[in-house]
Amino acid sequence: MNKVAIELKGVSNFILKDVNLKIYENELFVLLGPTGSGKTTLLNVVAGLTPHKGSLFLNGNLSNSIPTNKREIGYLFQNLSLFPHLNVKSNIAYGLKVKKWPKERIEKRVEQLLDFFNIRNIGDRYPLHLSGGEKQRVALARAIAPKPKLLLLDEPLSNIDFRTSKYLRTEFKQIHKKLKITAIYVTHNLLEAEELADRIGVIRSGIIEQVGTVEEIFLYPKNKNVYDFVGAPNILTCNMIKVLGSGLAEVICRNIPIIIPYEGEKVKKIAIPPNHISIYKEKPPGPDINRFKGVV
Repeated sequence: MNKVAIELKGVSNFILKDVNLKIYENELFVLLGPTGSGKTTLLNVVAGLTPHKGSLFLNGNLSNSIPTNKREIGYLFQNLSLFPHLNVKSNIAYGLKVKKWPKERIEKRVEQLLDFFNIRNIGDRYPLHLSGGEKQRVALARAIAPKPKLLLLDEPLSNIDFRTSKYLRTEFKQIHKKLKITAIYVTHNLLEAEELADRIGVIRSGIIEQVGTVEEIFLYPKNKNVYDFVGAPNILTCNMIKVLGSGLAEVICRNIPIIIPYEGEKVKKIAIPPNHISIYKEKPPGPDINRFKGVV
């Protein structure tokens, strides 16, 4: 049986309403919900930054009264919060200096992380001269530098362009497997949740509406609130047929050929949100790509 790393029992405050939730050791748990639903508030409760009623257990220990700096948590904020006056190496080392690590140990840890995230070539640069993806890697390196037991990520990809975000999602999934760390990843993005999550918790108006696997959340929404948010996208199993060039490929899903964006990875499934489907009585203008005749 999986060990519980984070448990909330009857947790409530000005936003959260009687939250009961278990997150397991080494799990990548995605907290999914709209803006203002309580996602960040829940992260802050776990981090010890927000007061609450109810009980919070970290690795089996009641942690309500444990101060933030004693909780062994890495926190990656939405705005990344890199220090503009420090270069990459100094940003990564900052938390270690605060914890009064010996100088030699700090230098060794920073060198390890420069190699781990493949950012050695930017070690002397300042945040102003970093790309969005580079800032993301530096911020994540800083968050895990003290070797935390838990990692909290608050919409870390929300300010990054789609192509870079796609690449970083794949990279983060691989990094999480290597780190073997329990992580809560907050997002409002359905695609991020589908690609990253071991399990998903859907939160709305401070209430955890449903917890389950990707398939359980998207294919079997528990109630109207979950259905309204996830939109029950059509998730189709596909076979790759051919690469068309120009970042496109053709796949076959349930005997239907569909053209999709393609970045070189094997495609097994695609998701089509309802709001990406249009119905016309007459043939609309434009190329006949992903258009199908049918009876409604």
